[in-house]
Amino acid sequence: LLIPLMALLIRWLVPSLTGQLADRLDFDLVPYYPVIISYFFVMLVPLMFGMVIGFLLLDERDDQTLAALQVTPLSMANYLAYRIATPMLLSIALLLAVIPLTGLNRIGFLPLLLVSLGAAPLAPVFALFLATFAANKVQGFALMKGLGAVLIAPVVAFFVASGWQLAFGLMPTYWPVKVYWLLDAGRTDIWGFYIAGLLYQFVLLILLLRRFDRVLHR
Repeated sequence: LLIPLMALLIRWLVPSLTGQLADRLDFDLVPYYPVIISYFFVMLVPLMFGMVIGFLLLDERDDQTLAALQVTPLSMANYLAYRIATPMLLSIALLLAVIPLTGLNRIGFLPLLLVSLGAAPLAPVFALFLATFAANKVQGFALMKGLGAVLIAPVVAFFVASGWQLAFGLMPTYWPVKVYWLLDAGRTDIWGFYIAGLLYQFVLLILLLRRFDRVLHR
């Protein structure tokens, strides 16, 4: 509910703010619409779903639920596949619904679907990061605060010359938002960024799954 409300608030506030900035300061906010959408939706939606799943995994780990699963017919691999797939599917569906709701989106459904598919793996990456590196929910909340850098970095990258932007690629959030910016600008040279982003997120998922398995069995 929070994300759709945020989209409606942006739909109402940003055009008004754009007009006021143009009249009073002669500043055009329109070129920065992609930054607004990429920050509040392309990155934040997967983060929120990842946070929910991450804290669920922390609870289940602390309650020994995950340990109990290992003696049931449901394998740990199948359970984790379910936990990974759920936030990804929810992220895709919500991104496709709320980004057009903002009234700021300038790309069509298929390009938006491409962006949503590219951003969706961020959700399980965030979830497994929390479940792997936090010993409890208190540490989980501390880690969530630290993830602010992961969200801010691509926003900073928008204002950096394109050659140096790749340095921000260390943050997995950079790649899907870069694809969105390119599509918004009417560019078609997205595939290198798109594939690199998916491969990077896939590698992170594999590494986090392996570490999560070690955490469960230590």
